[in-house]
Amino acid sequence: MLDVRNLDKSFGAIHVTRDVSFRLDKGERRVILGPNGAGKTTLFNLLAGEIAPDAGRILLDGRDITAAPVAERARLGLARSYQKNTLFDGLTVAENLGLAAAVASGATRSILRDALAAPAVRETVSEVAARLHLTPHLGAQVSAVSYGVRRQLEVGLALATRPRVILLDEPTSGIGPEMAHGFHHMLSSLPRDLTLLIVEHDMDLAFDVADRITVLNYGEVVFDGAPDDARNSALLRDIYLGSWENA
Repeated sequence: MLDVRNLDKSFGAIHVTRDVSFRLDKGERRVILGPNGAGKTTLFNLLAGEIAPDAGRILLDGRDITAAPVAERARLGLARSYQKNTLFDGLTVAENLGLAAAVASGATRSILRDALAAPAVRETVSEVAARLHLTPHLGAQVSAVSYGVRRQLEVGLALATRPRVILLDEPTSGIGPEMAHGFHHMLSSLPRDLTLLIVEHDMDLAFDVADRITVLNYGEVVFDGAPDDARNSALLRDIYLGSWENA
């Protein structure tokens, strides 16, 4: 579904990703781990099309999207959530979801508040809200809801575009243990025809959700394998991931 081949990216003298390669099969849940500065966010920016690689290729369902702009990748089924909220604070939760769904479907391209006019868009909003437990908040302005709800809405915006692959950048960042547990359950319950690539620091989420784990360090892939193999890796435990006692 998503094939990453030998991605390299430097910023001046700083080599951020080095020959990064991996493949996600349809429906796979893969977690990207690594210490701060490992190149995880840069990798996501490359995959989403926000920056261009110096070398390497990115294929989505066999189609080369290495040079494709962000909007084209989105139309082809690649969606992304961000570590920092990127929401329309002046709109309601429903309008945010509706705008994402409407733009993805071509129902609207310029007028924000007509997003909920189409029945198909309203159906998508209702479905996504129910899946992410956002239904009680649909009428609330985003600026008035809690940080946790905003994190859920970030994921909702990605889901509302009806993607085939979602890149989730630290979805549990900044939320408490109780809501993090809810995120674990939510991600585990997503349809298996949806492919997930997740950057995460939460070891519980990584081992609960992942089919495979890829570890970056200094921009290089130093481990790629099953969660049990990652858990038992002395290299990862001692050098990269710290204590596994609570994992």
